[in-house]
Amino acid sequence: MPPSRSGGSSPTNHEDSAVDFDVAALKCPPTIRRKQAVDADAFISKPSIARANLAVSTAQPGGSPESRDQFKDYTVLQQHILFWDRDNDGQIYPWDTYIGFRDLGFNILFSLLAMLVINFNFSYPTRLDASYLPDPWFRIYVGGIHKAKHGSDTGTYDREGRFMPQMFEDMFSKWDVNGFGSLSAAELWNMIRGNRLAGDPFGWGAAFFEFGTTWLLLQKDGRVSKEDLRQMYDGTIFWKIKEAREQGKGWRKGFGLRDFVTLIKNKAKAYLAG
Repeated sequence: MPPSRSGGSSPTNHEDSAVDFDVAALKCPPTIRRKQAVDADAFISKPSIARANLAVSTAQPGGSPESRDQFKDYTVLQQHILFWDRDNDGQIYPWDTYIGFRDLGFNILFSLLAMLVINFNFSYPTRLDASYLPDPWFRIYVGGIHKAKHGSDTGTYDREGRFMPQMFEDMFSKWDVNGFGSLSAAELWNMIRGNRLAGDPFGWGAAFFEFGTTWLLLQKDGRVSKEDLRQMYDGTIFWKIKEAREQGKGWRKGFGLRDFVTLIKNKAKAYLAG
């Protein structure tokens, strides 16, 4: 037998009645800081088994009604992008991406940037489901979107585009350090850094763009709520934002150019006053 290397008592989660084994190791500090959602199965049946068409959480164990009724034939990852497939032909052209971002309230420059980044980078991977030849129109194919899954992500989507409840709950048990049920920009940044894999600059950039955009769209008082993030994963929140804007209610969350200008003005006033 190997010699004992124990440096003292092991930091376990025995205070959590849900487990009777160690979920952290003393010699690996990240396992201590980044706690797992050990009680997810008290709210979600078999949270470690991926859901094909439902994004579920401890607060919404049944998922979104739209996913159960309207989009049940699509994976959760496919549901995430259906907002941009307006004619339901299974293909998202670059101008579909642009129009979708404009409908969500993003300005022209950001929508153009999103169109270029998304369609240029993800067209070919989704095309591989049908052909090795690149698509001249840079279309994204809904049926092959699972091929576009990248590294250094949260693992909430599995390799086939299904939804992993345990991984979603772990996002908050690990990174929502104060237990607010939401994530700040700093916590999202820490999560992106913590999920980085070696030699994966594409995955690092993709994760930064995705969660940066998520924060710009969904933040309120500097934080993105767990429920909003769940609806982002299954795409239902995109339809709600579009509807709110079309009805004249407006979307009361997010961080836009006006907010940025206001922030700079307030910082300047505070600096001059000090």
